[in-house]
Amino acid sequence: MTTDHLTLTFAALADPTRRAILARLASGECSVSALAEPFDMSMPAVSKHLRVLERAGLIMRRREAQWRHCRIEAAPLKEVAEWMESYREIWEHRLDQLDDYLHTLQKDKEKEKRHARKPRSK
Repeated sequence: MTTDHLTLTFAALADPTRRAILARLASGECSVSALAEPFDMSMPAVSKHLRVLERAGLIMRRREAQWRHCRIEAAPLKEVAEWMESYREIWEHRLDQLDDYLHTLQKDKEKEKRHARKPRSK
């Protein structure tokens, strides 16, 4: 069974540690040890997260002598954004309909207030 790119990307993004790693890489390339620093986990655990991100195409790892560096790859994120765009249009349309409905309710309420009987003063 083959897995499509979106499935791999969403699976990789499902974990908060991996999202934090991507957020760090958004500001530029850095070493694996620098990526691991803020996390309370072993280097093998960090490496597993990096493998998931790499398999999804979200990062690229390179080796320079004894140093390992990572950088973010934007293409899979662009694919996610394009896929989500059609859903954004649906929700915008629904929110516009809700806005129209709320305006109608507000107008009806204002009409009721204007036409309501005022109590007679004695």
